[in-house]
Amino acid sequence: MNGDEASLEREIAELSRQSHGSRRKKRNELAAWLQDAYQAAGDKRFLVIHNPGGWGNARVEQLLDWEKSVVDGVGDTMDQLGHSWAMVQHFRSGNSYWRHIMEVRKESIFFFSGRSHAARVMAAGLKLLKRHLPKLTFLLVGASQGAAFGNAVMRELDDHDSVYSIELGMFFPHVPRRVITEHTLAIDTNGLMPDPMFKLNFWIGVKAYFWAFVEWSRYLFQGKRVKFVYCIHNRGHEYYWEYDAVHGGIQRFLKDQFGTGGSRAGAGSGAGDQK
Repeated sequence: MNGDEASLEREIAELSRQSHGSRRKKRNELAAWLQDAYQAAGDKRFLVIHNPGGWGNARVEQLLDWEKSVVDGVGDTMDQLGHSWAMVQHFRSGNSYWRHIMEVRKESIFFFSGRSHAARVMAAGLKLLKRHLPKLTFLLVGASQGAAFGNAVMRELDDHDSVYSIELGMFFPHVPRRVITEHTLAIDTNGLMPDPMFKLNFWIGVKAYFWAFVEWSRYLFQGKRVKFVYCIHNRGHEYYWEYDAVHGGIQRFLKDQFGTGGSRAGAGSGAGDQK
């Protein structure tokens, strides 16, 4: 282990301790994520960090089709622009009913007040990684609750020079407190119809969640375990990459901000690695 790696390990351990105190499992999760992010970034120019929507625990292969299409589309665009990049996911909760129950209070506080300990910790983690990878640029990508989380991270950062955020379909309680800078792309409509979760169309939202509960209950009685979010059908809140308002806005943002591999970004060409 060289001096920089030893310093990184010490800083990660200290940040984990400061962030989670005696909660060993949380400390270990944070330390592992920071180490994974550091290893994934390596000599890449960009690190794409995907914050999943909903509870924030879905791996890429488990995402709703429309959200996965956005993640894939961002990666394809980075390749087309000739950038060297890697992707990691950041999970805000565990992937079990028990973890969800334990985290209801935390998620409720974030939903209604915007306060998020996890966002403060991630902001501190990005600063730590930047100290050890000074040429690295971060790109946060999130939809729905993931978009709100990405904006919360941006609000915790004093210096946005190396951090950018793509935010799609933010839920209405977060909209009044969100901060948009030139480093932020906020997409609030899929271009086909209004998003009731952004516009607070109460009845459309209630109906979508009511029928989702009916569908989820039916699967449950049939002995099939299906995530509740898979049962929500709300076309206004679906941001498929194929929609002009989605891919057009993101592609323009990435090209305007990062240029091509031979211009502003200046590094690499290869396809991104995903962890």
